[in-house]
Amino acid sequence: MDKSKHDKTGLALIGASKSKRIAHALESEIRTGVLSRGDALASENALVKRFAVSRSTVRKSLEMLSSKGLITTKSGIGSFVTFDGVTIDDQAGWTLALSSSTVQLSTRVLRLERGPMDIQCAEIPLGTDCLIVDRLRYLDNIGAGVSLERSRVPWRDTLNEVLQVGLVDGSLNTTLQNRGLTIANGAEWAGVEPSLSADDAAVMGRKAGDAMLRLRRLTREEDRTIIEYVESILDPDLFGLHMEF
Repeated sequence: MDKSKHDKTGLALIGASKSKRIAHALESEIRTGVLSRGDALASENALVKRFAVSRSTVRKSLEMLSSKGLITTKSGIGSFVTFDGVTIDDQAGWTLALSSSTVQLSTRVLRLERGPMDIQCAEIPLGTDCLIVDRLRYLDNIGAGVSLERSRVPWRDTLNEVLQVGLVDGSLNTTLQNRGLTIANGAEWAGVEPSLSADDAAVMGRKAGDAMLRLRRLTREEDRTIIEYVESILDPDLFGLHMEF
């Protein structure tokens, strides 16, 4: 290996800025467990000395980690790890699991059918012909649901096969991409579900009245045609929000 082209972390210098290389090195330490959730990162002064860069470069690196949901920075106190687990459905970069890496999650498809739009969305009138996909993610060890996702995809004839063969590798994103539907842009709204309904609690195996995280997402193709609208109810102890477009 030509050491002149690599820094002390073993990351290639070619094609990456200093701030990106530093962010990559710290991200690797977080994801491999060297730094655990709640741990404090080294101070900015310490990082400046470690990587032999300016304070502004270090701050850019920390901003990159923060934008990925890996750390949080408290003014006058320092930066702390907020991620300790695996990425869930990361192809579109929507939600990040903040659970322990030892937690095993599984997904169960509750509904996969063609039917009328049945949830409120200003962009898709009720009754619009849609592909309906409802999925539950749950903890393997106790079976408790940690997310309930209701996706609605305006119907196209290219979706006919989905009803016959199901989702590709259990992923709706991959399934839609295989049908030529590629996300170009979108919007997501985060809020609080202050009291989990009795019906949703029964599906998720949780207590009615639990406070949950509620996300709504609308994605579009390049020509602004709607690809998907999805509402998700998530366990706030396990999920945070991360968006990249």
